[in-house]
Amino acid sequence: MMLLSPRKFSTMRTAYQYKLRPNKEQIATIEMWLELLRRQYNYRLSERFSWWSENRYPVNACTLVMPIPQLRDNPNYYSQKRDLVNTKDKFSEYKLIHSQVLPRLHKTGKTCL
Repeated sequence: MMLLSPRKFSTMRTAYQYKLRPNKEQIATIEMWLELLRRQYNYRLSERFSWWSENRYPVNACTLVMPIPQLRDNPNYYSQKRDLVNTKDKFSEYKLIHSQVLPRLHKTGKTCL
């Protein structure tokens, strides 16, 4: 006679989905937030690209006539996150966005450069 081990039943995980039905005022607010986040993301990404293009030199072409300029600090996640305070001071509409959203936006672009 063959003995069978007890069956292990896996529990089924459920995930709920909710459909949002915002009114016109909420739609306008969400669209404004998305536009501000898009602008912020593109600005911070352009900071990183401009740093890269300004601070790169070809390996095989060393400038002997002109000295190499001082390198700027690399704009990374932490420096751009610290700069968000200045952004919120200069542009009051960024104060409307929740405090956790903007830093997470920069974290998504952390691996870009």
